[in-house]
Amino acid sequence: MIKYYRKHIILSSIVLLLPILVGLILWNRLPATMTTHWGADGHADGWSGKAFAVFGLPLIQLAVHWLMLFLDSRLTKNYEQNRKAYRIVFWIIPGVSLFANAFLYAFALGWDFRPEVFISLLIGLMFIVIGNYMPKIRQNPTLGIKISWTLTSEENWNRTHRMAGKLWVAGGILLLFTVFLPMKIAAWVWLTALLVLAFVPIGYSYYLHRTLTRTNDALIEETTNPVGIFSKNATRVSLVITVFLLLGCAWLMFTGNVDVQYGETSFTIEATYWDDLTVDYAAIDSVEYREDGVDGSRVGGYGSPRLALGNFRNEEFGDYTRYTYTRQKACVVLTSAGRVLVLNGADDEATRAIYEELAGYIEG
Repeated sequence: MIKYYRKHIILSSIVLLLPILVGLILWNRLPATMTTHWGADGHADGWSGKAFAVFGLPLIQLAVHWLMLFLDSRLTKNYEQNRKAYRIVFWIIPGVSLFANAFLYAFALGWDFRPEVFISLLIGLMFIVIGNYMPKIRQNPTLGIKISWTLTSEENWNRTHRMAGKLWVAGGILLLFTVFLPMKIAAWVWLTALLVLAFVPIGYSYYLHRTLTRTNDALIEETTNPVGIFSKNATRVSLVITVFLLLGCAWLMFTGNVDVQYGETSFTIEATYWDDLTVDYAAIDSVEYREDGVDGSRVGGYGSPRLALGNFRNEEFGDYTRYTYTRQKACVVLTSAGRVLVLNGADDEATRAIYEELAGYIEG
């Protein structure tokens, strides 16, 4: 496969490296630190140095591109795939790379962008393009909807991909229209659409499997070609990867702690998934205990159902720093050198203990 598509590999690799050339041209105009990630709330929450953003990100994308091509060539070397459909393999990562890097540069140069608009356009166009090519994909173990029912029946594969192609195009068009929706509503539309686009084709494939098997339809044929050899392994690998990712996400979402360590001249807040913070007692201007908590939106940091860490903003304080448990409402509001710090413990008792400890240092 690699020898046959050598020109496509070289051209797609050059396209992936184009953002480096653009970055060099814009080098003197780009800031030393560039925003490279935005949270689900639309606020920036990840930054990188200029060198990494210009050189590192395209090179990482190129490495992923080559890895995907290599793995695909190893698994599909005995298959003759539809050439038009196979273009997805060569151009999906370069296309996303160009779109994403253009957005990073434009944002770094001060252009007024709404991240949710970028996400809606990118994901919507991806589903439209992939959905258009999906009915053309021939049965194989790496590209398409790879489940046991499609891999062991060519009829099931073809009918499932024809239905999924129409569904993905319609879903992509729907996602494009979310650019006109508020961020909170658009996020729910994205989640619902992605779940539908992922699971409806699987359910349809299972329905075909049961229907054709039950009626002994002549259209269903259990294949004995090399695809069958990969069907069980592909399903097992997909299941293992899915379980691993779900466990990893669950670990990040529902673990982590915030601890306060008191020293002679300062105290340190130790957070599991964020930088520790040390504050001198002499620099504390005021300490306040609030039972009703403090609101605000995250502009940089880490957020999960358990922890809210990093930089936040609200009307009362403007920008402030937060080290809190998400579900614990009561908190301690501390001001130091003109900066506001909000922190709490895992429960009301721990939060009250933090307040009394810090208030005691001020009174002393």
